[in-house]
Amino acid sequence: MIKFSRHILDNGLTLLCSYDAGTPFVSVNILYKVGSKNENADKTGFAHLFEHLMFGGSLNIPDFDREIQLAGGDSNAYTTNDYTNYYITVPAANIETALWLESDRMLNLNFSPQSLHVQQQVVTEEYKQRYLNAPYGDIWLRLRPLAYKVHPYRWPTIGMSLGHIEQATLEDVKDFFNKYYTPDNAIISICGNITEDKAVALVKKWFGDIPPAHYRKPLLPAEPKQQEARRLVLENNPVPADMIWKVYHMGNRLSENFYHCDIISDILSNGQSSRLYLHLIKNSGIFSDVDAYVSGDTDPGLFIFSGKLSEGVSVEEAEKAMESELEHFISDPISERELQKIIHKTEARICYSEISYQTKAGNLAFFEFLGDAGLINCENKKYEGITVDKLKNTARELFRPENSSTLIYRKK
Repeated sequence: MIKFSRHILDNGLTLLCSYDAGTPFVSVNILYKVGSKNENADKTGFAHLFEHLMFGGSLNIPDFDREIQLAGGDSNAYTTNDYTNYYITVPAANIETALWLESDRMLNLNFSPQSLHVQQQVVTEEYKQRYLNAPYGDIWLRLRPLAYKVHPYRWPTIGMSLGHIEQATLEDVKDFFNKYYTPDNAIISICGNITEDKAVALVKKWFGDIPPAHYRKPLLPAEPKQQEARRLVLENNPVPADMIWKVYHMGNRLSENFYHCDIISDILSNGQSSRLYLHLIKNSGIFSDVDAYVSGDTDPGLFIFSGKLSEGVSVEEAEKAMESELEHFISDPISERELQKIIHKTEARICYSEISYQTKAGNLAFFEFLGDAGLINCENKKYEGITVDKLKNTARELFRPENSSTLIYRKK
C-alpha cells in the first residue's frame, strides 16, 4: 500500500506527498488537467505544443534545462488526450530548485514571438517526420476520425492539422495557457526523501501566491453509440507490409468494463504464450506482428488490434483470421488457470510500479486526476474480482461488427 497525504492550497493547487527514506532523490510531478480533448476543433495540438513551450524558458529562468543539469537532475514531459504531465527528479538537497523552476513557468512562462516560432518549427518537424513521412505514421490521423465522429478524441495529441500549429498566434497560446496552466487546474505529487511538513512548506512558499484562474471547462460532447461497421482502405502506400488496424469502443478508465478489457487484451496478446501470438504468428504465420491493447482514456476509449501481415498473405485472409480469434474467445472455454495467470501478471506489474519513487509520483497524480489518489491502492482488488463469465459477457458486447472501425494499409 502506498502511504500519502493530500493538501489543498488556498489557490486550489492539490499537493500529494509520499515520503520514501530509501532514496537520496525526490521526484516532483505536476499534472495539468488539460489534454488534446480540451482543444477547440479549429485549434488543435495546443496541449502538445505547450509540452515544448514549457521548456522554452520563463521570466527568471531563460534556460530551463541548464538549471536542471546544474542541480544534478533530469526532467521530461508527455501529453495525452486527457492531461499533460511534467516531472523533475533531483537530489533531495536540491528540491527547491525543482519547485522554483515549476512555479516560475506556471506564473511567468516566456511568451515571446521568438520562443513561439522556435517551438512551432520543432513541432512542425515532428509532425512531418513522425506522422506524415514515416511508414504507418498517419495511423491515428486516419483512425481516430473514423472511430469518433463527435467527441474530441477524434484527433490525436499532435493535432488534427499541421496548419493549426503553424497558424497559432501569440494571443492563441496565451489564452490557452491562462485557462489551463494554473494552480487550480494542477496536481503536484512529490515522492522521495522529503518529509510531508517540509514538502508542504516549500510548495506553499513557491506556489501559494500564484492566482487561480477559476476557469470552468465546457462539457464535452458524448460520442453516440456506433451503429454500423466503419472501414477505410488506403491503397498503394509506401509501407513495408500490408497492415490491419481494428478498434472497438469500450468503457472509460474508471469503469468495470476497462478492467475486463484490460485482461482480455492480455489474454489475447501478452507474451509468446498469448492466443494471438500462438495462433496468428507461430502456428499459422499469417502475421509477422500482432498486438491488442486498450487506450485507457478517462472518457470511453478504444480496444485496439493491430497486425502486420506476412509476405504473400492476403488482407482478406488475415482479417478473417483475426476476427475468427475474437469469435473463439467468445465461444471457447477460458480456463481458470489462463485467467489467473494474467491476473497475477497484472498484479505483479502494479506492485513493481510502486517501487520507483518517480513512477509512484506520476501514478499518484494520475489517480488524483481520476478523482481520488487513494484509488491507487485499490487496483489489485479490481482485477481480483474478474471472472470468466464477466470476460465472456464483456467480449460478446465489445466485439460486435457494428462496434468496429477498421483501417487497412495496402502496400504498393
